Amino acid sequence: MSAAPFLVARGLARQFGQVRAVNGVSFDVAAGQVVGLIGANGAGKTTLMRILATLDLPNSGTVHLGGVNVIDRPTVVRRRLGWMPDHVGVYRDTTVGDYLDFYARAHGFRDGELVRRLSDVIEFTELGALLDRPADALSKGQTQRLSLARTLLNDPEFLILDEPAAGLDPKARLEFKNLVRLLRARGKTLLISSHILSELGEMCDSLLFMDRGRMVHHGDTDSLRRRDAVSAGGFAITIRVHGDPSPLVAWLAVRPGWRLVEERRDGARAAFANADPAMLALELRRLTADGIAVTDFHREERRLDEAFVEMLREPAAPAQPPPLPVVINR
Repeated sequence: MSAAPFLVARGLARQFGQVRAVNGVSFDVAAGQVVGLIGANGAGKTTLMRILATLDLPNSGTVHLGGVNVIDRPTVVRRRLGWMPDHVGVYRDTTVGDYLDFYARAHGFRDGELVRRLSDVIEFTELGALLDRPADALSKGQTQRLSLARTLLNDPEFLILDEPAAGLDPKARLEFKNLVRLLRARGKTLLISSHILSELGEMCDSLLFMDRGRMVHHGDTDSLRRRDAVSAGGFAITIRVHGDPSPLVAWLAVRPGWRLVEERRDGARAAFANADPAMLALELRRLTADGIAVTDFHREERRLDEAFVEMLREPAAPAQPPPLPVVINR
């Protein structure tokens, strides 16, 4: 028997004037999962995260975190979650060490417990060498590590990270991905919003796609990747050859079912009308039998950004319904 989901959202809706930013969103997240939240600007991601983080109230719907009602018992839930917004302000004339000490004390830590919590997050985020540095004089990557350290001070079970890798250089992105792996190893549950779809695919167990306030997809990354990439009316195939690619290009021009998409220095990207493995194996045998020196022949999987774009091509949502009444009170 499978365990109950750690996070359960049902029918969440949030309206601002005539704009329904979140529109009937429902999903589950299992404990220990890393989930990516994807959507264009204005899709409703930040509003959804603010509701989950107890910073905003929905007009309707429910959220439970570890069995606790997020809307009815926000104080209890806040002890179990960490919220890292896309922009974190820091105080002038405050060092990194003083900044973290202030927030640790705000969480109620004192004496030995205070020292232990600070030591743990400083070691985890590798901020030890920066403790005497002014908090407002850090690089983008260092600021993100400081923000993550602040988020981890109360040792939360559930972390909500809004665009944590935005603006980071390649080295800082690799460091951040490593921190996510370590947090997962510690048993944390994470919801990460990002526009960098390729990196979400590497970090996340599942993906949530939002569009115009609605959830349009919730599934694992492998199922999206396993779907065939389509190009120029057929299934996309990458073919690499040894030497001059001209014989390959000429072969593709006369073979039934094939269409050249792009000639490359080491081969070609082409579309084939049939994705059946037996048919592709037969075509590969014909290629080699005709003297084409093939070094690589594979059917492309759909990229995450392609999957997202395809979902956005769905028919537009119907006209907005009348405003929702606020039915939830604390």
